[in-house]
Amino acid sequence: MATDASTVAHPHPAALVGHHARRLAINQVGLWLFLLSESFLFSALISSRYFLQGLQRPETLNQPLGLAITVVLLWSSLSAYRAETAIAHGDRRGFQRNILLTIGLGAFFLAGVAVEWREAFHHFPPSSGFGTLFFTMTGIHAFHVLTGLLALAVIYLLGKGGRFAPGAYWGVEGSVKYWHFVDVAWVFIYPTLYLVN
Repeated sequence: MATDASTVAHPHPAALVGHHARRLAINQVGLWLFLLSESFLFSALISSRYFLQGLQRPETLNQPLGLAITVVLLWSSLSAYRAETAIAHGDRRGFQRNILLTIGLGAFFLAGVAVEWREAFHHFPPSSGFGTLFFTMTGIHAFHVLTGLLALAVIYLLGKGGRFAPGAYWGVEGSVKYWHFVDVAWVFIYPTLYLVN
């Protein structure tokens, strides 16, 4: 039996708002649970450094480079925050500019890690005790930076296409929170590798 289009029930706007609010809450809880599980991974890596090597570290660590890439990564967290704030206020240009800056800083960080690795292969190769920890910790973290950069690139392209707006930018919020987590992880990794002695 044919149904008249005028008799088809449409969801009430309040029901749609409630649905979107529930979905956003589920997304947020899912992200926080994911970040919690990731924090266990990084906690295990950091504690293994002290368990296996104590407080010893090679004098050949490139301290200026380690500090420089740390500053770059912290700066990227600021630009990521500014991008999220911009899209929350409808400033699409500000969003795009700051996301591109964040991507550039993240890429610069990875380039610094590549330089670190080249030097580390000569001074403390992966077969050495500290080298095993160094390459594992920086490698896993660099992988997280890379996946963060991919997420930022996706939201940049979606935002450029008009996807996000004030009140509807979960993709940006989730990606930026992940980026902040990656930065916080490095805040603990950096002193563990470079400063403890």
